[in-house]
Amino acid sequence: MSLSVLQAHAACPMELAVYGDKTGVAGIDFRPTGENAVVTNSFKMVMDSDVVLDGIVMWTQEEPRPNALVSRNCPEGDVTGEEYAACTLWQGVVYAVDEKGEIGLLPAEGSPAPARLILADIGPALRASNAFGEGGFTKVPFDMFELKGCQE
Repeated sequence: MSLSVLQAHAACPMELAVYGDKTGVAGIDFRPTGENAVVTNSFKMVMDSDVVLDGIVMWTQEEPRPNALVSRNCPEGDVTGEEYAACTLWQGVVYAVDEKGEIGLLPAEGSPAPARLILADIGPALRASNAFGEGGFTKVPFDMFELKGCQE
């Protein structure tokens, strides 16, 4: 990404950031989380075949890390841990990479969006999920996503 493109997106807040992986297989659109005390970031991951996955980020307590969950078709309301585990396709820490290449953790809403995000091993996890293949998506993204724009 060129310096001028980075500067143009520098003012984009995290909750409006749009990212894409280098292969063009998937995009991540962040959205405002609202008044949720546990979820710190929310996003949609758009895959091929018009499959949309849901994503949330919650910070862990012991060693603070932004732990993300990517899911598909989770039931709403009073859900058991087993039910939620069945619809979760990937879980892991989200790392942020700034324009200088410094690696940190995903910023909170209201903070400037970083140049890149790393979702380690998301591709292999999605390929192994029940959403991959017939009736789902057929391609998986690379682990790094680059800032592509800012929603209005």
